[in-house]
Amino acid sequence: MKIIRCCILYMALALGANGAMADMTADLSEIAALRDGDMKKLNFHSEPQPVSQIPFTRQDGTTGTLADYQGKHIVLNFWATWCAPCRKEMPMLSELQTELGGDAFEVVTLATGRNAPPAMKKFFDEIGVDNLPLHRDPQSAIAREMGVFGLPITVILTPEGQEIARLQGDAHWNSDSAKAILRALIDGAAGG
Repeated sequence: MKIIRCCILYMALALGANGAMADMTADLSEIAALRDGDMKKLNFHSEPQPVSQIPFTRQDGTTGTLADYQGKHIVLNFWATWCAPCRKEMPMLSELQTELGGDAFEVVTLATGRNAPPAMKKFFDEIGVDNLPLHRDPQSAIAREMGVFGLPITVILTPEGQEIARLQGDAHWNSDSAKAILRALIDGAAGG
C-alpha cells in the first residue's frame, strides 16, 4: 500500500512539473514574440540549460561562480578587449544595467581568454562604461563549457541559474525590444 501511495505521489509531482514546464514554454513563446530588430537573433531554448560552475576571477582577484547570481535574471555577456563588436555593444549593456539593474536583474560581463586587467579597465574607460563588472575567464574554461565560440555571445539566465536564451554577435541591448523581453521575464518571475 505504501508503494502505491508513493507511486501516486510521484506521478502527481511529475505531472505538476510537466505542467510547469509547459507553462514556462508557453510564457517563453509569448516573450519570444516580442523580438524585433537585433533581438530576432535571440534564440530561446526549448528547455532551460545548465550553466558552468567553474570559478571566474573578479576584478579584486577573488573568485566567484555564476551561482553567485541566482535569485535574479542575468544577461551574461562574454567579451574580450580585442573584440570590435564588443566595443560597440558594451555601452548598450551598460545602459540596460542602468535602466533595469536591481534586485531582480543584472548585467554581468565576463572577459574570456587573455584579457589583462589594465587593458580591460582601459577598454571600459574608453567607451565610458563604469557600471559593469570586470570579471575574467582567463583560460576560457567557462566559455568552452558553455559552448561559447566567437564573441560576443550573450546569454539570459533565470533566477534559478539556468540558461534560457542565447544571442550570438552584437545587438542593441538598449532597444525597446530587448527591454520588453527582459521586463516580461522579470515580471513573469515576480508574478510566478
